[in-house]
Amino acid sequence: METPGSQSSLHRANLERVVRAVRLAGSMTQAEIARATGLSAATVSNIVRELREGGTVEVTDTSAGGRRARSVSLSGDAGIVIGVDFGHEHLRVAVGNLAHRVLAEEAEPLDVDASWTEGFDRAEKLVGQLIDTVGVGRDKVIGVGLGVPGPIDVESGTLGSTAILPGWAGINPREELSRRLGVPVYVDNDANLGALGELVWGSGRGVKDLAYIKVASGVGAGLVINGQIYRGPGGTAGEIGHITLDESGPVCRCGNRGCLETFAAARYVLPLLQGTHGPDLTMERVVRLARDGDPGCRRVVADVGRHIGSGVANLCNLLNPSRVVLGGSLAEAGELVTAPIRDSVSRYAIPSAARQLTVTSGALGGRAEVLGALALVLSEMGDSTVLGGLIGAPALSSAR
Repeated sequence: METPGSQSSLHRANLERVVRAVRLAGSMTQAEIARATGLSAATVSNIVRELREGGTVEVTDTSAGGRRARSVSLSGDAGIVIGVDFGHEHLRVAVGNLAHRVLAEEAEPLDVDASWTEGFDRAEKLVGQLIDTVGVGRDKVIGVGLGVPGPIDVESGTLGSTAILPGWAGINPREELSRRLGVPVYVDNDANLGALGELVWGSGRGVKDLAYIKVASGVGAGLVINGQIYRGPGGTAGEIGHITLDESGPVCRCGNRGCLETFAAARYVLPLLQGTHGPDLTMERVVRLARDGDPGCRRVVADVGRHIGSGVANLCNLLNPSRVVLGGSLAEAGELVTAPIRDSVSRYAIPSAARQLTVTSGALGGRAEVLGALALVLSEMGDSTVLGGLIGAPALSSAR
């Protein structure tokens, strides 16, 4: 029996510390592990050898700073994680391992607003198909990350706004998917997951303070502060789309007037161009036309960028992030939209905050949220999950 401060208790703590560092990073050299954990190089070397012999980690030769080094990652056999992303018009599922490698991924069109039961039926089926494609047993699934297009109420676990997905009112997405798949499910809104995806795999790598702005049918932000997603006590942090730009502006779905969303979201922007470009116009096509030189589309994209920049300026003044990553279909416009964002930030933000800010398009495109769902599991799962066989810990951690 372990007692606090005993040698066995300290050893277990050091094992978990090393596994946690590798789990969050994907792969690290032994020197990087020592710096991240504060353990000595000799202790790290002994722990890595023990973990390797137990099948928990894999060690490969690499180089760092021109010198030979050993890269440590969690074993591909240690388990798999699954990401599920519900968008308003799509379902995307990905399977990855604990070494941050994506093993399979698939997307299909889906009207999520129409029926929550159909959405979960399709998700359950697609998860099963991808697990079979990867060729692993279902007992290897450690957890599932689930993204939904709206804020999650922290206390109830349900969507915090019935105006966003009215057909999902009263549904607890985490409990529903966990019941169907029989594993822990970790749930968050799509903007937070987009931020996690870009932080781990995309334009946010190496940054500890950033905001991921997703512009689609709505406008939301995922906020990363000191390397962690900030959700707020009620889970609604990052609702940048409901910053008021004009008190006399259009009525927003939240009930207020002149929210940023009413000047930037697709449902409000597309009608400005449908009279000249046809009723079937999509935001993706607007971006393509703008990049091809269409003057009307270029003007609308620039205007949207300036409005988003006003909201970003408020974020700069409050939180002083070092990077803003633009996601959603609008991000494909590149400098046509990011340059106007920077112009507004320069005009409205405190000069010192504006100078420190980098504004860039996301590197992951439409994959950001589903990869963020994988990252959510990797960040939330307990280290004892990975070490279960090595130190006699339980096989699964509790769901968030």
